Amino acid sequence: MKQNNALNLENRLIEFASRIIDLVEALPKRPAPKHLGGQLLRSGTSPALNYGEAQSAESREDFIHKMKICQKELRETLICLKIISLRGWFRTEKLALLLVESNELVAIFVASTRTASSKKSLPR
Repeated sequence: MKQNNALNLENRLIEFASRIIDLVEALPKRPAPKHLGGQLLRSGTSPALNYGEAQSAESREDFIHKMKICQKELRETLICLKIISLRGWFRTEKLALLLVESNELVAIFVASTRTASSKKSLPR
């Protein structure tokens, strides 16, 4: 991945994590929202941290593995956001934007993982 694209994606993931934190802090303080909020906090902030690790991967296989972790965490985040939306715990444009961003980030990581995997079989 080119340096500029990597930096843009890193910044996007950091901003996404920050917005997830804001949403979790605004959830109702009842057992179910608290439980789901904790899960969302972990899965929604993890991609930024794991992407930082992917940038320092020791091999192409290590890079692909870390990118797949980001992808899995983003999918989990997307499901959490959908549940929050369905439950009506947080009905604002911010939630809709987080759903869109989560979808877009999943697509980016799916494409990046496919690209990195297809290059894995090519000679260096």
